[in-house]
Amino acid sequence: MRHIPLIALSLVAGITLAACSKPNVADVDKEIDGVNVIDATNLNDIMMTVADPNEAVDYFQRALKQEPDRVEFKRGLAKSLIRAKRASEAALVYTKLETSGEMEHEDRVDFADALIRTNDWDRAENQLNKIPPTYETFKRYRLEAMIADSNKNWKKADSFYETAVGLTTKPAGVLNNWGFSKLTRGEYAAAEKLFLESITYSPDLYTAKNNLVLARAAQRKYTLPVIQMTQIEKAELTHTLAITAIKQGDIEIGRGLLEDAIETHPQHFDAAVRTLAALNKQRN
Repeated sequence: MRHIPLIALSLVAGITLAACSKPNVADVDKEIDGVNVIDATNLNDIMMTVADPNEAVDYFQRALKQEPDRVEFKRGLAKSLIRAKRASEAALVYTKLETSGEMEHEDRVDFADALIRTNDWDRAENQLNKIPPTYETFKRYRLEAMIADSNKNWKKADSFYETAVGLTTKPAGVLNNWGFSKLTRGEYAAAEKLFLESITYSPDLYTAKNNLVLARAAQRKYTLPVIQMTQIEKAELTHTLAITAIKQGDIEIGRGLLEDAIETHPQHFDAAVRTLAALNKQRN
């Protein structure tokens, strides 16, 4: 306990001296360096997640010119290239990471993602096969499900989709993908159920709404589901119903739906008008 006053006095003396004397340049540089390390770490995270993707690419490319061996810069560049929709370039960066022995499990998942985006499904599957089953993440299983889908291994795809859904609090996208998988298999009722579930998590996800209408129309349910939609969405979804009805040979139902779509749309609905004109021309 007797040491505490001495420490306090030392601190006070230090503050007093600091106010009266010039700081040592070397000490200031050390302090700035320390702050820069912290700031750089935060900046890397920001660049990889919320910054403009192309700005992030430029940032990591500049950083690598200065420090070409920094693995966090390589990883940041690869992630940013994927976000910038430059997957083929990202795949090259990940290839170099693998060659240098710096690849981690998360990197392999991201590498597989880049490869899928470039339609290189076999290499993507190979990357995921190198990851131990104990590494369980939402993104890993979402990609596993997509690959199983591409191989038409439906049982495995369903299992992976189910696992992925359980590993995220925002499953709308993966539920939509799962529903589309069911749709392509001709399992329309199951697809409809998954699309509805997707919309409950993300009421603004138009892709799921359109897919839902497709699944219903494939069962000859030519009415719109009771879901949240704007006036424009209502017109567009009615148009989707109409096109599907026509393709299935239900011409008159399709004609009526086209008329509804044109009337519902708050502006000129050119696509529906043209389709209806073509139908009427065939009838005449």
